[in-house]
Amino acid sequence: MITSMLRASRILLLGFLLAPVPATAELILPSGFTSQVYVSGTGFEASQAQAMEGMPSATTLAFDDAGMLYLARSGRRYGGGGDFDDRWPIYRVPPGGARLTRDSEDRFFHGPPLPNAQVAAIRGGREIFVTTFDRERRIGVVYRILDGTISLFAGGTPPAGTPPLLRQPEGVAIDGAGNFYVADRATGRIVKLDAQGRVLDPKWLTVTRPRGLVIGDREHLWISSDGAAEAPWQPGPGEIWRVSPDGVPSVVMKGPIAGAISPGPGGRLFVADRQAGLIFTVSPEGQRTEFARFTDGDAPRALCFAPVTPATQQAGIAGDLFVITIRRGAWPLNEVVRIAGPFEKP
Repeated sequence: MITSMLRASRILLLGFLLAPVPATAELILPSGFTSQVYVSGTGFEASQAQAMEGMPSATTLAFDDAGMLYLARSGRRYGGGGDFDDRWPIYRVPPGGARLTRDSEDRFFHGPPLPNAQVAAIRGGREIFVTTFDRERRIGVVYRILDGTISLFAGGTPPAGTPPLLRQPEGVAIDGAGNFYVADRATGRIVKLDAQGRVLDPKWLTVTRPRGLVIGDREHLWISSDGAAEAPWQPGPGEIWRVSPDGVPSVVMKGPIAGAISPGPGGRLFVADRQAGLIFTVSPEGQRTEFARFTDGDAPRALCFAPVTPATQQAGIAGDLFVITIRRGAWPLNEVVRIAGPFEKP
């Protein structure tokens, strides 16, 4: 099976494109915005009686400059119930979207199978950085994937007698100088690396259970923290931090658990609130504004904006917001919804 996955990750992705269709449940959006299902699937339901549409559960997503969408199929990162503990490649979906089936799924696999993988960041529009960890050994890794080939970037098994650099890495952010910031949830640290993955500061910032990291306007780093919650589906209080380019941190908001964060136009941070079933924005001053509300038990799990490049402009998705959506409260099946509209307006 692994051999077929690796072979499938290298073939050209053809067909299985979805014509845009409305989101399956009503998504309440501001005037001028529309939503469509971009990635879905069929035949993955937990039981035949459910007969629900959707692809296997995914936790993170990111775009490259060619308009390829990368999705990490779930692994059991937080212990207890939740997602299946298994090894899977990440998905790569071409511009236009896709509908997966059990028979076609492997056509979208990219890279080798990994446990507990998260699509964490993309550098230069084509290098994918993925975080993962070994639960039993308590050792975390940041991998680099380029053209389907994987290499170790940071972390992994340390020299004998020394502690591991990473235990449970989650989000990754890359600043304008090429430095990397890695959120280690298990140790409550933000680790700073240089562009080659060498350690600059193993304890650059201390944050309780950090998970999301993104670089926003004027090189400010946003951090989402789960605070006292041991898993993202549990209630808060969580925290949202903003760190200035000279390293001065401040807590912008306390309360909701941010399932995911993404920088948006106008310096706003877009936040997926899984428990409340909504997406809201946060200004640099901490002002919160509701953007989208989900209905029928749906909830946002992760989100990101498509970059503005010639390829995404040609595909008609440049600057649109993409959201992994949990359908009807059933975490095993997700869809990716595309939201289009005048994001540049305040």
